[in-house]
Amino acid sequence: MAATTLMGSPWLRIRLLPEVPLPLAPRLRPHLLRRRAFSALAASPDTAGPVRVRFAPSPTGNLHVGGARTALFNYLFARSKGGRFVLRIEDTDLERSTKKSEEAVLSDLAWLGLDWDEGPDVGGEFGPYRQSERNSLYKQYAEKLMESGAVYRCFCSNEELEQMKETAKQMQLPPVYMGKWATASDAEIQHELEKGTPYTYRFRVPKEGSLKINDLIRGEVSWNLDTLGDFVIMRSNGQPVYNFCVTVDDATMHISHVIRAEEHLPNTLRQALIYKALGFPMPSFAHVSLILAPDRSKLSKRHGATSVGQYKEMGYLPQAMVNYLALLGWGDGTENEFFTTDDLVEKFTINRVNKSGAVFDAVKLKWMNGQHLRALPSDVLIKSFEDRWKDAGILQDSESGFAKEAAELLKDGIDLITDADAALSNLLSYPLHATLSSDEAEPVVQDKLSEVASALISAYDSGELYEALAEGRDGWQKWVKNFGKSLKRKGKSLFMPLRVLLTGKLHGPDMGGSVVLIHKAGTCGAVAQQSGFVNLDERFRTLKEVDWESLLKVQEESSAESAVPASP
Repeated sequence: MAATTLMGSPWLRIRLLPEVPLPLAPRLRPHLLRRRAFSALAASPDTAGPVRVRFAPSPTGNLHVGGARTALFNYLFARSKGGRFVLRIEDTDLERSTKKSEEAVLSDLAWLGLDWDEGPDVGGEFGPYRQSERNSLYKQYAEKLMESGAVYRCFCSNEELEQMKETAKQMQLPPVYMGKWATASDAEIQHELEKGTPYTYRFRVPKEGSLKINDLIRGEVSWNLDTLGDFVIMRSNGQPVYNFCVTVDDATMHISHVIRAEEHLPNTLRQALIYKALGFPMPSFAHVSLILAPDRSKLSKRHGATSVGQYKEMGYLPQAMVNYLALLGWGDGTENEFFTTDDLVEKFTINRVNKSGAVFDAVKLKWMNGQHLRALPSDVLIKSFEDRWKDAGILQDSESGFAKEAAELLKDGIDLITDADAALSNLLSYPLHATLSSDEAEPVVQDKLSEVASALISAYDSGELYEALAEGRDGWQKWVKNFGKSLKRKGKSLFMPLRVLLTGKLHGPDMGGSVVLIHKAGTCGAVAQQSGFVNLDERFRTLKEVDWESLLKVQEESSAESAVPASP
């Protein structure tokens, strides 16, 4: 017998072997026709149509970075195709779903800049956009499937179902439904209805055959139907099951492309069968790989922050989060890693999404945030830093321009706006004794640091250094050049000792800029008293109190002890 190709839409090709009359007549016993073998191929649309995608979070917790990336890929796909981005709330888990969680998810999406065209708060042509408000629609389509014979009432108790699972396990078979209600007589069904026995709606799955989909990311994916068994679409309490809701929602909202996490890939088989039974065209599917932790396990709370809200509170910029999330599994084929959202819309294509898992690297995210932070307009960046410094009690109102100079000096070492407080506090502090006592400072101390200190104290006491700093960077550069000549030092042998003696640290931003700013901090009135600032006068008083001879002796003793081999 020749194969028959049924073209329900250009999006779905179903081949049935052998030919079977369709649709099933309501008066016939549907189970007599269900043992046919068939092969189904769900293909991508052959013709271009309006692109409609959706992000459908469950309001049972915070927006995970994995969910945010899924939303982003949907958003970018829609915007790059001139399509619509739909937000649907899947709140059928009544016990765990909360209004607070829904509001948090919407807030996080808005913070990321992923504005939706249709949703629970903005409405749209295909609402309502909460599953809890669509129950009448699900019941309508469940009844349609009942009338066509695609589903049947199942009166099995929980005990009977558990026994079936145990039997299948003992026989080393998939845990498929083996109950009698798929083939029950009308009299048996009517008897249970009259008794008021609770029942579910089960979908009739063909005993043989396979389903194939051409996933836009993963390529061809196939399943054998004999591993599935008849599945429930409506519970005995009248609540619809997830896979049924999703299929009805996607179909009635005219979703053209379903872009979702790979953990939903197994659901595609059930959903494809429901699409076919209801006569709906199939969307294209694209299943995005999971986001992995550095140990390549699934990213979870034990690996640190995992929700968008947490990163927001930690001081991350939304544009940096969007940029980084986009690169978790996607790239434009170049070495470029810095993208604005507009750049991403222009360059995003689904065929460049990688099917292998992407590792979430918190260090790289922080680095990328620094790139976006420094890319902000100068006045925006300066004001952001200044506001934080004032809120932290480090700075007070001043027209001196100190905040601008501090921002310019420190910005390259700040990747998070929240790090700005520590960066300025560190600059204003003077931990000289702790630094001199450290092992890292030992080579600097032994390179005749005391001689440099003596010359530096003389330059300060004479007013020479103070006058140079009052002239700003130009004055500093002229002074330090002459100072180096007088000591016959240059390069690292000059600047490392000066950094330690003037800033009290071995590392930091540009030394000249740091010293000039420290001088300004002591004269401009911008630095608050409670900031912990140590001005130049106090620094030199501390410097004069250093007992260089004792310090060298301690270091020598320490070196001698470390050189003695341990006893066996």
